[in-house]
Amino acid sequence: MSDTIHPVLHTDYTAPTPEGYDTIGLAAGCFWGAERLFWQLDGVHTTSVGYQGGQTTSPTYREVCTGQTGHAETVQVTYEPEQLETLLATFFEIHDPTTLNRQGNDVGTQYRSAIFTHTPEQYDAAVKAKAHYDERLVAAGYSPSVTEIHKDFHPYWLAEPDHQQYLHYRPNGYCMHGLCQVTYND
Repeated sequence: MSDTIHPVLHTDYTAPTPEGYDTIGLAAGCFWGAERLFWQLDGVHTTSVGYQGGQTTSPTYREVCTGQTGHAETVQVTYEPEQLETLLATFFEIHDPTTLNRQGNDVGTQYRSAIFTHTPEQYDAAVKAKAHYDERLVAAGYSPSVTEIHKDFHPYWLAEPDHQQYLHYRPNGYCMHGLCQVTYND
């Protein structure tokens, strides 16, 4: 058995996107807790954690943490296409998209809020989801989100093996994710 088999979903998280599925990159702060929340959603085929949106190739965790590479800690999610709105709603709810380069005690550009789309349909859905959530944030008295939405391709660099499915192996490990300010829907 491969050491890249997801221990919860039982899929190879390094395999190409299977036919009938899509893949998207979601950066919502520390990737450990975000990954755990995404792998629990219906229609998710596999998840992995890595680095996206920077200017260096094959960055390491230590390099990304310096803030010099420009990468964000990202969860790559492979999912059934009809689940995209649920993924985006979950993304906005599990972190504070109104803070720039910070999630709780985690500070730095690697913790920024970002969506890395792979298709025009994902991009359009992400723009629509951000606008919807911004309306809900403002109506509740918060600032609109600072979430970046990337239309152009950004390479995804898989994080080191000890970061993959981290909270499965360490269920009481650090996690700052949960419902932030407001729900995506009533």
